[in-house]
Amino acid sequence: MDESRQPPTGAGVVLRKLMPPPALCGFLLLLALVFAASYAVGSAAGPVAPGMHGTSGNNTGGTGGSGDMDTHGGGH
Repeated sequence: MDESRQPPTGAGVVLRKLMPPPALCGFLLLLALVFAASYAVGSAAGPVAPGMHGTSGNNTGGTGGSGDMDTHGGGH
């Protein structure tokens, strides 16, 4: 009877110790699904403001504006 009370040994115990708890795996899976769904909804909704475009790398101005400061109305 003493043999049945000994803790199990072998590869199964080592694998169980290395694996994270099932609740953590479920939480991470749920978190990934929420981020994927929010990204899909954001992509389907489009830009949040008129004239807003993605970054294409050809922006020459440092402020992201039109670059022509004289068109903003001045007393020149």
